[in-house]
Amino acid sequence: MKKSLLLAMAMALGVTASAYAANPFSDVPAGHWAYDTVNKLAAEGVVDGYPDGTYGGDKLMTRYEMAQIVAKAMAKGANVDKLAAEFADELDSLGVRVANLEKKADNVKITGQIRASYRSGDNSGHESYLRTRLFLNGQVNDDWTYTGRLQNRQYFDNESGDDDLELNWAYVSGPIGGVKVEAGRQDFVKSDVMDTRGDGVKLSYGDNVKVFGWALKAASSSWANSNSFYVDADGDDEMDANEVLLEDNDRIYVAGVEAGIGVVDAAVRYYNADNWRENEIWEASVAGEIAKDLTLKGSYFYGDSDNAVVDGDDSGYLVGLSYRGAKASQPGSWGVYANYSDRPMSTFLEPTLFAGGYGVFPSDMIHGDGYEGFDAGANVTLAKNIVAGVKYVDVESREGNTDDQTLWSEVIFTF
Repeated sequence: MKKSLLLAMAMALGVTASAYAANPFSDVPAGHWAYDTVNKLAAEGVVDGYPDGTYGGDKLMTRYEMAQIVAKAMAKGANVDKLAAEFADELDSLGVRVANLEKKADNVKITGQIRASYRSGDNSGHESYLRTRLFLNGQVNDDWTYTGRLQNRQYFDNESGDDDLELNWAYVSGPIGGVKVEAGRQDFVKSDVMDTRGDGVKLSYGDNVKVFGWALKAASSSWANSNSFYVDADGDDEMDANEVLLEDNDRIYVAGVEAGIGVVDAAVRYYNADNWRENEIWEASVAGEIAKDLTLKGSYFYGDSDNAVVDGDDSGYLVGLSYRGAKASQPGSWGVYANYSDRPMSTFLEPTLFAGGYGVFPSDMIHGDGYEGFDAGANVTLAKNIVAGVKYVDVESREGNTDDQTLWSEVIFTF
């Protein structure tokens, strides 16, 4: 490389004298006229040298080698327009190869999460396990992607169950016209009405004001589609035909409008469960920041069911208050929250309070007319991508037949 060319490259990158004291190349000793410049270019990743540790400044370079240096300099923001024009053909060839290589390398990304948790309840017993999730994200084309999730649970006690491994996410997403489509096995979560996994499709349109619709069959492993659960409505200790809660192949449909208005989020949603309850649920919700880092939310639910087991009131509500919140990327960040619920059985399908083992298993809670009570918790980021949390749940059946207090703790690692 000519002296003038090296200096021009260094000036384009903003190299200053004595910028680096390191000596990456054995044939560019301290005191050499190009010492600072070569070291800076090496530190910036613009020049690499040879495998034997030499810079090889007295060797002739091919046009392709020079094009590589120019490409790296351009990536660093250097103004090398004249060099780019001179090596346009080589850069074009190099760019095609680099672009293709990067595209293939980035086509599938794998991320993960590990959660160690422990739950203990007065009446619901205890459970402890290590849950590992691997997320697979693949690029189908410029618009469509594939998402998969492998999940394994390793239980620490014999009472909770056997270890398991399943592919519980497998869906594609992309636009059709102006409509966003997500189709396949995925989580279906809305407010505190349903928090389940299923096979189905999500459709949504809009941004600040979004119209959406869901149709799904709940996964057989979820409470929303369990065929081993019933309410002994008549108290005869026998499972009668009209007391079976949910059966296989149940369908759930959800639709609604969600809008962001300034610092306030508002929504109206409709749920229709084609299952044992024959539920129809209407929900109106609003949430917003009432002071710095302090958020208040509230939801009103109206439920209607044609099943005699779902007896009692048809109106329920939930209010919640949260302050800040732990962010995995910010060590030391933290948050606290509390929610109070009064929920007749007709106003929920599988609430987050019970989903995934956070609270008590609801067999007694929903006997008769639903549940009421509160949950409160806190979380903190111990180190980057390591978040710890604790949650306390105190609920009882609305008829006062049973109650339970549960303490849940967890540590989540993401990578």
